[in-house]
Amino acid sequence: MPDRTRPLHVACIMDGNGRWAGRRGLPRTDGHTEGEENLARLVRVAVRRDIGHLTVFGFSTENWRRPRPEVRHILGLHEKLFGRVAELNELDVRIQWIGRPFDSPEAKTPRYVQRAIGKAIADTASNTGMVLTVAFDYGGRSELVAATEKARRSSGGVTPEAISANLYLPDLPPVDVLVRTSGEHRVSNFLLWQAAGAAIYFTDAPWPDFDGDELDRALELVG
Repeated sequence: MPDRTRPLHVACIMDGNGRWAGRRGLPRTDGHTEGEENLARLVRVAVRRDIGHLTVFGFSTENWRRPRPEVRHILGLHEKLFGRVAELNELDVRIQWIGRPFDSPEAKTPRYVQRAIGKAIADTASNTGMVLTVAFDYGGRSELVAATEKARRSSGGVTPEAISANLYLPDLPPVDVLVRTSGEHRVSNFLLWQAAGAAIYFTDAPWPDFDGDELDRALELVG
């Protein structure tokens, strides 16, 4: 059961943009564009639902293998997403990012996206409402390997507490409900530690069609 003494945390694997576009005879890139617009819509809905944390899987460590034109398009959309500062400030939403640290040898986030991320974090830092966390260049296994290596070097060694303290965002609360869209029944290397006890809501709706009604059905899983 979720801990009602803290704000509700919803995490979303935003899948199905390409399939949404394919069913309409559109390029996959149009699906990603609509998916980014739907995220903006869902942020507004989540604020009205009084959700404390919304975490979304924007770009995984595996997504770099996609065709280069598609990757370039997605990178541009994320630069746009992190540029929606005026709208986020109007909603009192604070944005943060989770992923491989920029100084990590394995990190692949381009510098222009790094700058957009840093600016969005700084420009929304004083907001006190919902926290929107965007996972970019993120993989749960990579996070756990890095946390375990840091824990091993600590005085107390590798313990659950030490791993939690060395995650990319140690203050990110446990996930209450994990959403997976577009009919896939997988967690896809997303927040493996944080979502260990989460309820999981699977829906056939592709991400661009995930709306307030779908969100409400997901929230029913946690009462």
